[in-house]
Amino acid sequence: MADVLHIDPEHLKMRPIRRAVETLRDGGVIIYPTDTVYGFGCDITSKSAVERIQRIKGRDSRKPMSFVCADLTDISNYAQVSNFAYRILRRLLPGAYTFVLPATKETPKLLRSRQKTVGIRIPDHTVSTGLVTQLGRPLLSTSANRSDQDTITDPFTLEEELGNEVDLILECGELPVLPSSVVSLIGDEIEILREGSGDLSLLRESV
Repeated sequence: MADVLHIDPEHLKMRPIRRAVETLRDGGVIIYPTDTVYGFGCDITSKSAVERIQRIKGRDSRKPMSFVCADLTDISNYAQVSNFAYRILRRLLPGAYTFVLPATKETPKLLRSRQKTVGIRIPDHTVSTGLVTQLGRPLLSTSANRSDQDTITDPFTLEEELGNEVDLILECGELPVLPSSVVSLIGDEIEILREGSGDLSLLRESV
C-alpha cells in the first residue's frame, strides 16, 4: 500500500515534496494534485515508470500522455513554440490547459504521438510546480484513474482504488471534477480537442 501524505497547497511545506521527488528519482510512480484533478506522475525519462502508469490505467501505449513543465523556457526544450503559440502560452499559463505542440527530439518517444506532437501543461498549483522544480525534469500528467473509470476526486477513494498500484500519494482534499481543456496549436491554428476547466474564451483574446 502506498504511503499517503497530506499537503497544503496554501501553506506548502517542502518535506512531502522532497519525499515525492525521491520516489520519482528512484523510478517510482506517485499520485499528486493539480489545478484540475489528481494525476499519476513519474519522471518522464523513466521508461519503466511511464510503462507502469500505462498498465495501471489500462491505456493504449499508442495513445500519448502529456506532462508538466516548470515554465515557458522548459516547454521550449520539449516542444517547438512559434511566436503565435508563445503569445497564447504566455497569457494562459500557468492554468487549466493542456497545449498540443510539435515535439522536439528531447521529448521521449513514449510521449510523442504518431504525428510527432506532445501535450504540455503548467498547472496553476503549488504542489505540481514544486514537484517539477525540485525534480529538475518534467512530470508525467495523466488523470489518476483507470481508463474505463470516471475521474476520482476524493483522496480516500484514490487510496482505496489505487493505493496498491503506486508508491506514494500526495493528497490535499477533494478536487474539482473537470480535467484541463486540451488545445492544439499545431500549424498556428487553434483547435479545441477537449473542453475542460480552462476558460476557452481567453484563447481568442490572446491572438
